[in-house]
Amino acid sequence: QVQLQESGPGLVKPSQTLSLTCTVSGASITTSFYGWGWIRQPPGKGTEWMGVITYDGSTYYSPSLESRTSISSDTSKNQFSLHLSAVTPEDTAVYYCARIPLLSAWYDYWGQGTQVTVSS
Repeated sequence: QVQLQESGPGLVKPSQTLSLTCTVSGASITTSFYGWGWIRQPPGKGTEWMGVITYDGSTYYSPSLESRTSISSDTSKNQFSLHLSAVTPEDTAVYYCARIPLLSAWYDYWGQGTQVTVSS
């Protein structure tokens, strides 16, 4: 059973960097051909895809967030992380990590999500 768990601070101040980590169990993040992504949902809005890191370490980002987003992985810990810089209150959302088979359009396993609020 593949499980993903997000962790990180629930409150971030404006202009700071939001950093979240996703810990994966039941599967290796280096297994071909999967991607590991971040998706968020602001209050009252739909989901927004932020970016993905693939099994071989390639990264792809949403054009609207690319200038502020970085996704990295630690294969020794089977984790991948999201860093979103220069946050504003508009970055307040529930943040999810998830797995996607690279030949599919759908994420098949999701974390439970973690609420992040940007506020001073």
